[in-house]
Parts: sequence; C-alpha cells; structure tokens
Amino acid sequence: MTMTEDRSARRLQATGTENALELRGISKLFGALRALEGIDLTVRPGERRAVLGSNGAGKTTLFNCITGDFLPTTGTIRFFGEDVTAFPAHERIRRGLRRTYQISLLFTGLSVIDNIYIACRGVSRGRFSFIRPRRDDALMASAETLVRVVHLEDLKDTLVSSLSYGQQRQLEIAMALAGAPRFILFDEPAAGLSPTERSELVEILLGLPSHMGYIIIEHDMDVALRVADFVTMMHNGRIFKEGKPAEIEEDPEVQTLYLGGGDDA
Repeated sequence: MTMTEDRSARRLQATGTENALELRGISKLFGALRALEGIDLTVRPGERRAVLGSNGAGKTTLFNCITGDFLPTTGTIRFFGEDVTAFPAHERIRRGLRRTYQISLLFTGLSVIDNIYIACRGVSRGRFSFIRPRRDDALMASAETLVRVVHLEDLKDTLVSSLSYGQQRQLEIAMALAGAPRFILFDEPAAGLSPTERSELVEILLGLPSHMGYIIIEHDMDVALRVADFVTMMHNGRIFKEGKPAEIEEDPEVQTLYLGGGDDA
C-alpha cells in the first residue's frame, strides 16, 4: 500500500460506519424546469455505483448537487455523516470528495506529471507557497505514484496537448485521485474512447483501492456494468430502478427505456 492509499484508508476508518453519501428528498428546479425530483440515494463506503439513464435524465445535475456546483432546491446531502447540503464545492473537496467532468479540464501546455503535481499541490496545505519543490518533495512522490496508477508512466514528461483523448481522460482520473479522496464522481469517463481505451479505463477503475468508493455516470453499459457493484437508473429527474448489474441488464423495462428510447425531459 502506498503512502497516499494508507492515508485514505485511515481517513475512511475514522468515519466509523457512516454511509459515504446519503441524499434525501433532493430536488432541483431551474425556473419551471424540474431537473431532479425526490431523489433518495444511499451509497456505502467503498461502494462502486453506476448511474445510468438517457440524455436529460438528470444525471449530471445530480452530480452538480452532490459536489456543490449547484445547491439543491430541496432536500439534504450528507457526506460520511456530515450535512454538506449548503457547503460550497471547495469545502466538499476538503472533506475528500472529487469529480471529473464530461469535458476534460487540463493544463494542455504542461506535462502529464506537472498536471498531476498541480492537482496534488492544490489539495495540500502548502498550495499557496511560492517555494520551488525539492527533488524529494512528498507531493511529487505522490504524483509519480498516481501517474503509474493510470498507466501513463511512459508519457509522464509528454505535453498534455500531445496526448490522445483517451490518455487525457486517464490523466484526469489521476488528478481526481490527488490528495487521498474518500469518494469520486466520474462523469462519462468512457465518452469518445476507442474500444482499446475503454478496456484500459475499466482496468484502471477496477484497480482502484477497495476502500475508495465512486459513482460513475456512463452511457456505455458494457463499461458501467463491469465496474459497478450496484446500479441506479434515472429517468426524467427521478430514480426509475435500482439493482445489481445483472438484474438491471436483464430487466425488460430497463431495456425498453435505455435501448428503446422513451421520452426524456
């Protein structure tokens, strides 16, 4: 176990038996548009959850409420037992919540390792220091570990602008792993990836430490069902169905909705 993984495990153990996420009665209105309505969701520590649904189902809005990009109109959000409903995004990050976005947010003019180092520095206590890091800098050691976790060690000195789209998605995952997070939200990480890149993504997600839970939004059911312990289906801003991956895959209503189309809000 690496130093980063050990620190994350200790933080997780310190929370006791609290659920990682508890959402109760979450609704989000944009004027007359009801993007989310009455969402109740519980995710255990270390659980890997897939949230599926067609475009407009409310998946990304749900993520934005969990991370603090949007505040819910009604309801409460608890993160490892603490009510974070009104917390801004940076306070949730300090408590160990991370996310990726549908569009990669990277420093394209810097190298892979520099991007990861900046992410590690950004969640550290010394993030505002102007002192140049030493060769034995602990944050650089963490960055070196993370570049291996996402299988980019051979490209660590390469400019991000030279990476393939799939490699940029791998880098974004590494940056989300900075600072020993307790829980991560992955927003469509397989979008636009080739079959080979999707296989690489699955391997990376399955290789994450068992104590590190996540929720993944994904249109590719082959990817989502391989990396999830439990699945939540959404439709028109509501939770439509939940179950194990095999149950969801074989459910005729899910097949009709997900593969056959159904109207979206």
